[in-house]
Amino acid sequence: MPAPDAPEAAAPTLTQALRLATARLRRAGIDSAGEDARRLAAAVLGLTRAAILREPQRALSREETERLNGAVARRVLREPISRIIGTRDFYGRGFCLSPATLDPRPDSETVVTAAIELAREEGWLEAPLRVLDVGTGSGCLLVTLLLELPAATGVGTDISAAALAIARDNARTLGVEHRSRWFAADGLAGVNGRFEVLVSNPPYIASAEIARLEPEVRDFDPHAALDGGSDGLSMFRRLAEEAGRLVPEGWIILEVGDGQAEAVAALFAPVAGSSPKDVRLFRDVAGRRRCVALRTRILCR
Repeated sequence: MPAPDAPEAAAPTLTQALRLATARLRRAGIDSAGEDARRLAAAVLGLTRAAILREPQRALSREETERLNGAVARRVLREPISRIIGTRDFYGRGFCLSPATLDPRPDSETVVTAAIELAREEGWLEAPLRVLDVGTGSGCLLVTLLLELPAATGVGTDISAAALAIARDNARTLGVEHRSRWFAADGLAGVNGRFEVLVSNPPYIASAEIARLEPEVRDFDPHAALDGGSDGLSMFRRLAEEAGRLVPEGWIILEVGDGQAEAVAALFAPVAGSSPKDVRLFRDVAGRRRCVALRTRILCR
């Protein structure tokens, strides 16, 4: 007589699944294990964070359980949650990512904040500004600025065609496709025109430091978006050589690494105005000097 089939395991509740996911992430050494488990569950199940709290006894289907387990397995390998779910919140909006794009971080929001503050001081908030974003990646800087400056138009460049495809998609999704153009360029090579604002988050990690970065960055961000050469300043030097012809009167606003602000400001000194107010440093939420802004006055000399 054949043995009876083993009874199928009871479907786990959301609380049980979260408990198991948290324990698995904690064993992998992830400090934010509980928070990460809830974020992954929300994405996998298509629930809001509030709904997760309201439905602790919800039974997960086999497919939902497998999807959550798969997402947790990727996080165990230190893949960032933003890459697992495919989006990153930036300045209050969601941006799609791909392996070709840098994962935007809150540090980069300092560039947006600086640009808006400077535009306000210049009386440009409603002006038809032309904005250039060099090394645009996901397009988060340019798209955000176009949303915050409703009369502005912009150009985003990147060496990666795959990154530009994501940037275009983000511009389309967030409603600024008609005010933005995107094309492939290595630095400023082949870029022409006149702009009032240039923004960039260039690669600024010294080559030898990349191996010591957290695995979420080292193993998942595109290497070309990280490697700033032997001292981390290679791309800044390249930008400084040509930025003046594109922004003869306006602002160049750059994200910089910790401890790089003075060196970057010195590189751009030949194109910056002579007043102390023509060089501005902005701090990120941790208090580090994360952004250097320089007013160019080439036409006034």
